[in-house]
Amino acid sequence: MPTGNPSLIDFSEIAPQIDTPLLRAWIARGANFVTCHLSVHKGASFLRSESQSDEYMVFVTEGAATIETATETCSVARGTLTIVPPGRSEIRIDEAGSLVLLFSSQASDLGALAANAASYAEPVKNVAPLVSWPMPRGGYKLRSYRVDEHTREGSNMRIFRSRNLMLNIMLPRQAPRDTSMLSPHAHEDFEQGSVALKGTWTHHLRFPWTKDLSEWRDDEHLKTGSPSLLVIPPQVIHTSHNVSQGDAWLLDIFAPPRLDFSKRPGMICNADDYPMPDTEETGI
Repeated sequence: MPTGNPSLIDFSEIAPQIDTPLLRAWIARGANFVTCHLSVHKGASFLRSESQSDEYMVFVTEGAATIETATETCSVARGTLTIVPPGRSEIRIDEAGSLVLLFSSQASDLGALAANAASYAEPVKNVAPLVSWPMPRGGYKLRSYRVDEHTREGSNMRIFRSRNLMLNIMLPRQAPRDTSMLSPHAHEDFEQGSVALKGTWTHHLRFPWTKDLSEWRDDEHLKTGSPSLLVIPPQVIHTSHNVSQGDAWLLDIFAPPRLDFSKRPGMICNADDYPMPDTEETGI
């Protein structure tokens, strides 16, 4: 079966899907996730209603905000990742900046607004369904993490998970990546979303060969600025590198969480809060 098409959305080249005097939001999606890139001014507010059925993530890249649910309130600032429980919540902006919000596809209202929504009008080939992982220890509540406190020696990855989402907040790069040290790889049955926050990037894609020669496709080398989102289909060999001088920053998204990463001791920064599934019972 041939693979699906990659989806590249350069937010700098399109109008925001939500546009108010204090808040502009660019929305794009994969099969199982939806991401919102927010540019905000002090006094802006982003509201989710009682119909928000699962957790979502808020990563503050610049500025500061207050997140409030029906029972809790927390203040968050630059470099903070917060997992917000289901139900009504509000993000109030205290200091101008930018945020990345990550939802599962259960947030269908946001998915419908996505710039690439048409690509997901039908089920995507080879993508496993979204299956929720176990409840967090202690139940649902606001959980905030200072990302810099979870940097590990010898690794550029800082990985957090919720029941339905996994976010890898990689260390920013200060110079172009060594092109003799790239990491081409593929995923059998899930997409990867790569959010470029800063810098100029080239994403390299190599498509699988099927038995049918007519389905074979040439490699693609997609150059994009920031902010942008590339959704990489399953089974496509891929690797990325920044090609600009100065700050370059990339986030990777997976939904549901990756079991292979989760099985590696110490790799998931908040593993104590979010238990793994019993693979023998669930078949995951």
